[in-house]
Amino acid sequence: MTNYERMIQLVDDIFAAHHDSNQLDVDESVIAQLKKLHPNTVSELIEGDGPILWAIIIPTTESLMTEFINKKISESELLNLTPIGIAYDALYLCSVMILPEYRNKGLALNTTTQAIQLICKQHPIKQLFVWAFTHEGSNLATKIAHQLNLPLLSRQHEGK
Repeated sequence: MTNYERMIQLVDDIFAAHHDSNQLDVDESVIAQLKKLHPNTVSELIEGDGPILWAIIIPTTESLMTEFINKKISESELLNLTPIGIAYDALYLCSVMILPEYRNKGLALNTTTQAIQLICKQHPIKQLFVWAFTHEGSNLATKIAHQLNLPLLSRQHEGK
């Protein structure tokens, strides 16, 4: 399998977004919408025959962040309700996917942190938030928040 096929499989294994209406099902139209918010919302590292890392960050408002954290809106609603062309004050660490053989090398942390720093140059970000699906995702979000010295809030999964 190519890196691209492996990444698609990894996304499906972890998120299975097409089975959960609360999750954002990322396609070309979603990527275009994200890039309207800021060009650094989507990051990708390519090695060999395709991507080895994908990261998605959604800049938004603290009020929408609160609604999302409190399970009043879904990921799709978070994106769709976020206005274009305003000053964003919160960042949603939506997803970071990396192929297993590239993990634990700092690539996810560095790539995501760099993208956030570029967004912060244009927006007064005061808060990060996450809905972690794995222990590794939760750890990465904590490291990012620590490195950027920003508070981190988490949405809990059903039953937690």
